[in-house]
Amino acid sequence: MNTGRDDFGIAIRSAFLDKGTKQKFSLFILVALSILLIFIETIESKPINFFRSFIKDAIYRGSVVTATPGKALGNLNNFFSEHVDLYKNYDLLKKENEKLKNNKNKSEFLELENSQLRVLINEQISSNKNLISARVMLDKQSPYLNSFVINMGNNKGIKNGMAVMDGNNFIGRIVDVSYFSSRVLLISDFNSKIPVLIEPSANHAILGGHGNKKPTLEYLPENHKVQNGDKVYTSGKGGVFPPGMPIGEVKIQDDIIKVFPFSDLDQITFVSINIENTK
Repeated sequence: MNTGRDDFGIAIRSAFLDKGTKQKFSLFILVALSILLIFIETIESKPINFFRSFIKDAIYRGSVVTATPGKALGNLNNFFSEHVDLYKNYDLLKKENEKLKNNKNKSEFLELENSQLRVLINEQISSNKNLISARVMLDKQSPYLNSFVINMGNNKGIKNGMAVMDGNNFIGRIVDVSYFSSRVLLISDFNSKIPVLIEPSANHAILGGHGNKKPTLEYLPENHKVQNGDKVYTSGKGGVFPPGMPIGEVKIQDDIIKVFPFSDLDQITFVSINIENTK
């Protein structure tokens, strides 16, 4: 009899130690525990309610605590994503702004150029002189030499010695001609010598350039009556330039009779060439 009981106990232990049996036993324990919890949930008593509330609070707070890192990482990811998107949008807006600025500058430049061309066209229409317009391509400025290159030459009938004007004002003459370009010697150049007439005194003189300094009147008669504010025109002597083209205004400084040109020689974009005497 004892031998049989021992064999039965060994058989039970072997059954429980079996792997498949262990899994079934664990499942049985979980089912039993679930039933017990459901049963406890239906019981209404202060200790159990307190214990139930404590368990729920612990679970809820634990869920909040465990969810916090995930939310923080999510918020951090959203922050960086928004920051990257903001930077991309800023860079895009910056490029668009630069593009708009460039377009605006081009538009303003074209409007300015168009207004200058309209002035030239009106001057040529209203003038009884034979004028052609040209654009300044290159400035050659130094303390003594002042000239620039225009975009017209022999192809448009330009020749050496022709008068060059800014509007109606005389500013220089053609001194070197190529087929597609010409060089203009300004009245401020050290090598420039222009016969002029001063009004209202009617004195004749030579307008000499001095580079960066203002041109001066030379070879005036001793009893001249030149005063501040007198106007200086081309005299037409020698038949080089037509007479009566305005040049500038007289200002006497330190006993030196200077001529301030009507045109700003550093701010010229378009010029007119007088080809009236071209044969």
